[in-house]
Amino acid sequence: MLSVLNFINILKTSGYQYKLHEHDPLFTVEDSKKNRGEMNGSHSKNLFFKNKKNKFYLISCEENTNINIKKISKELNLGNISFAKEEYLLSYLGIKPGSVSPYALLNDTQNVVDFFLEKKLYESEFVNFHPLSNKATITMLTKNFINFMIENNKKIHIFSTENGSIIKTYE
Repeated sequence: MLSVLNFINILKTSGYQYKLHEHDPLFTVEDSKKNRGEMNGSHSKNLFFKNKKNKFYLISCEENTNINIKKISKELNLGNISFAKEEYLLSYLGIKPGSVSPYALLNDTQNVVDFFLEKKLYESEFVNFHPLSNKATITMLTKNFINFMIENNKKIHIFSTENGSIIKTYE
């Protein structure tokens, strides 16, 4: 599993520009709003789910998006989902609660976890995600984030909470 330092080194060698913000641990959206300071771009809420058939999903949406779990599971055809236990978070993404981030998908070498990125984040100029630890945040151009994830073999489903559908998939 990647450490924060390993991840930062991968990001550095990728050639993409980013800004690293170090801060006290941020465990919730409320913590983030109060304590993150000034950062350019959209901020995220990242949710890790499991269905009854042991399929796993990471859903990243804009921090103020209200996610109705039953509605989104039906609209995106995810099955009966609930929050995945910490053991799965550690096993597949190599992180602890409070540090959930799409960047942790780099630890999912078997691509077990399906990734869904909400349209509001996708359409923002910059996005902010933790770099495997809630003690820091990475700000990056959204288009560069998408390219970085694709270059690291991560499939991304762009979805809309407004119309309840997948609008684009990157592979």
